[in-house]
Amino acid sequence: MSIADNKKAFHDYFIEEKFEAGLVLEGWEVKAIRAGRIQLKEAYVVIKSGAVYLIGCHISPLLSASTHILPDPTRSRKLLLNASEISKLIGKTERAGFTLVPLNMHFSKGRIKLDIGLAKGKKQHDKRASEKDREWEREKQRLVRSAQH
Repeated sequence: MSIADNKKAFHDYFIEEKFEAGLVLEGWEVKAIRAGRIQLKEAYVVIKSGAVYLIGCHISPLLSASTHILPDPTRSRKLLLNASEISKLIGKTERAGFTLVPLNMHFSKGRIKLDIGLAKGKKQHDKRASEKDREWEREKQRLVRSAQH
């Protein structure tokens, strides 16, 4: 079940490969995510000293957050991946000019997971071309529906 999507990622990047990662979260963050108070639009993923982090993801704390914890809505959150996946990501991002973007946050067996994509940036003309293709697909669907009636 999807919690939040990053539609901007598919607009700005060619997604080559997807990975599912777990997140290291605090209790108030889990409650806020379950309430749907999360935004992935400005978020990005970086690799620091052999660990993968989600930066810029905004989780709005609930009003009922604990009194003795100061919630930080945009703190860096560690992502949990296999060592082999991390080394693969490090190789691709350092050599091939790929970048890592968060794509989708969802529940998997009761746990909160994040899909991250190994992506290459789109140029302006690529964005226009994919927009044209999308509009043509929509137009085809309209024509098919009108022909059936």
